[in-house]
Amino acid sequence: MPQTAPDFQQYPVLVVDDEPDNLDVFRLSFRRLHPLLFAGGGAEALEILRAQPVAVVVTDQRMPGMSGLELLREARRVRPDTVNILVTGYADVPTLGEAINDGLIHRFLSKPWASEDVALALRAAVETHHLVQENRRLVEQLRGVNAYLTDEAHASYNFGDIVGDSAALRTLLAVVEKVAPTDSTVLLRGETGTGKELVARALHLSSPRAEGPFVRVNCAALSAGVLESELFGHEKGAFTGAVQRRVGRFELADGGTLFVDEVGDIPPETQVKLLRVLQEREIERVGGTETIKVDLRIVGATHRDLEALVAAGTFREDLYYRLNVFPVRVPPLREREGDVEKLAAHFAARIAARTGRRFAGFHAEALERLRRWTWPGNVRELENVVERALILSSDGYISPDGLDFGSRPAGAAAASDAVALVPAGSPSTLAEELDGLERSRLAAALEKHRGCKSDIAKELGVNRSTLYYRLRKYGFA
Repeated sequence: MPQTAPDFQQYPVLVVDDEPDNLDVFRLSFRRLHPLLFAGGGAEALEILRAQPVAVVVTDQRMPGMSGLELLREARRVRPDTVNILVTGYADVPTLGEAINDGLIHRFLSKPWASEDVALALRAAVETHHLVQENRRLVEQLRGVNAYLTDEAHASYNFGDIVGDSAALRTLLAVVEKVAPTDSTVLLRGETGTGKELVARALHLSSPRAEGPFVRVNCAALSAGVLESELFGHEKGAFTGAVQRRVGRFELADGGTLFVDEVGDIPPETQVKLLRVLQEREIERVGGTETIKVDLRIVGATHRDLEALVAAGTFREDLYYRLNVFPVRVPPLREREGDVEKLAAHFAARIAARTGRRFAGFHAEALERLRRWTWPGNVRELENVVERALILSSDGYISPDGLDFGSRPAGAAAASDAVALVPAGSPSTLAEELDGLERSRLAAALEKHRGCKSDIAKELGVNRSTLYYRLRKYGFA
């Protein structure tokens, strides 16, 4: 990211002098150029430095109690990033030279000073401070990007994972192709497991930002406090455990795309801050005061009914309109006629390569059962079903007996037509039957509520953590 010119009103200047008249002259001369703070001596100046960040310290050298150089030595321990200017009427060349060589002072001004000289010195000092802060921020951003990309390297993503040739998929990709070259905010709507993240990656890779980072965050997986820190970053000491400054996802995505998954689960207090980013493209880290500009595209995603959430008062209407600039519906798998077979073969080949197992093909009846299922868990569910079936296969062929949907296929008339919960020939135990019943209830609830976890938990009478455990147990998550 290119470095920007400083906003001088963001960088306070602390002026220290034991003579009130000198402070008044400084106030009248420079109050319109910089935010000014004043202290009548070294002790008072250090209190100010401990209380708030300061960009530049301008101090008189000869003061009772603590000289200017003594103050600056203490100030460096309190605020090591300040740029220091010493004003003196008694030029002690050896002392000043040593202080300059040691980096203690940026420059010194001799009394009586001229307003033009001080104005130039202040401008140069603020620019130096801004440059140091910008360089530090860029280093932290690069460190954060490196850590993020290291984590991403462990995940396998491929644009070719968008597999299929159905009319519904072709329509979706045509819309993606239209909106990708723009910088419009996109909101992906669709059921859980339809592949919204893959669509978001396709948007990014087809956009002018393709060379920039693609950063993702799942709002449903994080608590309110953690989510805010993940999105905006935090300063050292912002909260218990914040032992160092951390760059957030907005900064990591600078120059690229931020994929904000499950936007319907963003807590109200974070919604306000997200709205500001969408409007102004600027953020503040948690516990910080610096305003940071970010240049990124935001792609949101949700399986929830945002309009209903707005009506219920749990989702801000202004944020809804900011996110819903270009809505894109990602079709469920049951609407993608002909894609199930292609996806199943794609997943089987990929799983075989990953696990070292042999994949020889599908039995005709197995393919027919795959086609008949309504896929409440969509593409993610299909991948889980195929993986389990391939593991159970003894000859590399996926048979109907190895398919476990957790409930009977769509259109089945009786329980006797249901897909077996265990391989054919295996005796059914009470535990297996109970698991089958629980799996069936979960599948039915997922389909009924379109994957909405809160509604499913309410119907089944369990809390969300128990629900997530059950979904993972049976391969629905």
